[in-house]
Amino acid sequence: MAQMTTAPAAAPVEKTAVPRTRSPFQRFLHAREASTFLALVVLFSLGTLIAPGFVGTDNFLTVGQQIAQIGIMAVGVTFVIINAEIDLSVGSIYGLGAVVCGLLMTSDVAWPLAALGGIAAGAVAGLLNGLMTVGFGIPSFIVTLGTLSVYRGVTLLLSGGSPISLSSNEANVAEFNLLGQGKLFGLLPMQLVIFALVAVLGMVVLSRSRYGFNTYAVGGSAEAARLCGINTGRVKVAAFTLSGTLAGLAGVLGLSFLSYVQGVTGTGMELTAISAVIIGGAALFGGSGTMLGTVIGVAFIGVLQNILNLRGISSFWQTVATGAVIILAVAADTWLRRRSGRR
Repeated sequence: MAQMTTAPAAAPVEKTAVPRTRSPFQRFLHAREASTFLALVVLFSLGTLIAPGFVGTDNFLTVGQQIAQIGIMAVGVTFVIINAEIDLSVGSIYGLGAVVCGLLMTSDVAWPLAALGGIAAGAVAGLLNGLMTVGFGIPSFIVTLGTLSVYRGVTLLLSGGSPISLSSNEANVAEFNLLGQGKLFGLLPMQLVIFALVAVLGMVVLSRSRYGFNTYAVGGSAEAARLCGINTGRVKVAAFTLSGTLAGLAGVLGLSFLSYVQGVTGTGMELTAISAVIIGGAALFGGSGTMLGTVIGVAFIGVLQNILNLRGISSFWQTVATGAVIILAVAADTWLRRRSGRR
């Protein structure tokens, strides 16, 4: 009797999953900057309700001018934090750059050279931070905590503890003051324009250049980046140097705006700059963060302080409010990471 054979059952055909394309709005909602931007919108709406004089071109431009110096510093700090480092000395470097520039101006040095001198002082200070952190293997928190005092002491020694004032009656000073007090097209504050240019350049470098790619790689895992052939030390030193350079630039703009500087100028500004970066979504452990987020964080702090000023609230309470916002920002980021399964 012939044996009947049964053909094997056909294997089920697997359906190929078609990836869903997210709309621009959905991509925005999943972006790190989304929560900060939405918080800024809420704060802006609150300001229109409770702060008289908040809505207006003049007030918005004033806010832009007020946040420009902190914003420029925050751009540099962003590179350091993404590298999983910290720079606590930028406030002192701000003062150092301003004093060096002021001393050169009072010595009848042409203002472009004086401004470059202040920026160069910041660059050297940042370079020393990077070399000590990388070369000696000392945590950047300790290095910059020490140089915060060192650079402040150097600034006081250079100024002799006395304030430096510039007279706008002098042609050299009058031209220099246009950097901080001038307006482009008679409308846009020059400080805001310079901040915008620095921020755009920072965005391009961080998101489009090889250095930006290396920055994220080093911040995510320095050992993995090293194994991939990235010179991690060079990347970190460059970040600190950039941070110091921009802090020096901010100090020069501060002197140009006020025509006055003293040895303690810039005290506490490092905390505001770091706060803007954290509020903007950068993680203190490195590897994540964007320049757009930093700009939004700077704007958030500026709008918050402006609303409190318009309401006549004490600057002491403004400090409390800023600290509370930092805690909420970090708590929200931690909650989102746990929800998405990231550690």
